[in-house]
Amino acid sequence: MRNGSHTGIWPAFPADIKACRKVPTCLAAPVSAIGVPPAYDPAMVARRRAPLPAVRAGQSAPAATPARSGRLTRFAVNLAGAAGAAFFAVASFQFYLQTHSLIGAGFCVEQAWFVVAFLVRRPAQAVTRRSADWLLTVGGSFGGTGFRPAGLHPAWGLWSGLALQTAGLIIGLASLLALGRSFGVVPADRGLVTWGPYAVVRHPIYSSYLLVQCGYLLQSLSWRNALVLACTAGCNIGRALAEERLLTASAVPAAPAGRPPGRPAPVPAAIRPAARTADGGQAWAGDYLSYRERVRWRLAPGLW
Repeated sequence: MRNGSHTGIWPAFPADIKACRKVPTCLAAPVSAIGVPPAYDPAMVARRRAPLPAVRAGQSAPAATPARSGRLTRFAVNLAGAAGAAFFAVASFQFYLQTHSLIGAGFCVEQAWFVVAFLVRRPAQAVTRRSADWLLTVGGSFGGTGFRPAGLHPAWGLWSGLALQTAGLIIGLASLLALGRSFGVVPADRGLVTWGPYAVVRHPIYSSYLLVQCGYLLQSLSWRNALVLACTAGCNIGRALAEERLLTASAVPAAPAGRPPGRPAPVPAAIRPAARTADGGQAWAGDYLSYRERVRWRLAPGLW
């Protein structure tokens, strides 16, 4: 302290403190600059410090959060799907034990793969809510149970039908391998897969169903089996169109306010599920429009 001035690191004398008290606004700018409210609200502090209400005996616990409820529902649906696939897997295995045919062993492996796919598939980003789409799923998935080994069994139908069923089985297994955890039954968005059979047609699993069922019809020619084939194929065609409608809606979100309708907002890549491309890279659901232009055929190259 020299002549009323303060130097060094030593604290100021009372005279300096009084001088500082004359300018209380020296702290006002820094405090308001960081956003501290100027007024003290005791009620707000009391609400923040209030303890959470305890659940007493005889009272019900708070309802589960939507996220937890959604996980439980998804787990129940996947478990039910795996149980249904396991039923068909057991039936295929019993058929193999009776016939010891290689095609029977292949169908057993395919049904067992369905069981695993239901249990490990990734959650869907969007699922159809249209009742017609769910009815088409039921018809396309279980319509084949209406086939019966009755009618005519020509020799040419036996070997040609076996060839079609073998081709359909190979395509189906390759499609399941390409899908991985993106496997689904009802139209949903679980990521875009563009490699393997999906680089040739957009719905190869439905193509495999069609080949297998056509092969069965050739082996057992009857009007009943022909009607079952027509209904089941029609349902699977409807499923393919429903899936494309949902994926197109996911790839092209609605335009926000201020943006022209013809120029939708881009889809942030961070919120879209990853998928494997034909060259082993990553793709996103926003790439579905370009994928649809690149792969023109839905079920059969050159036909549809």
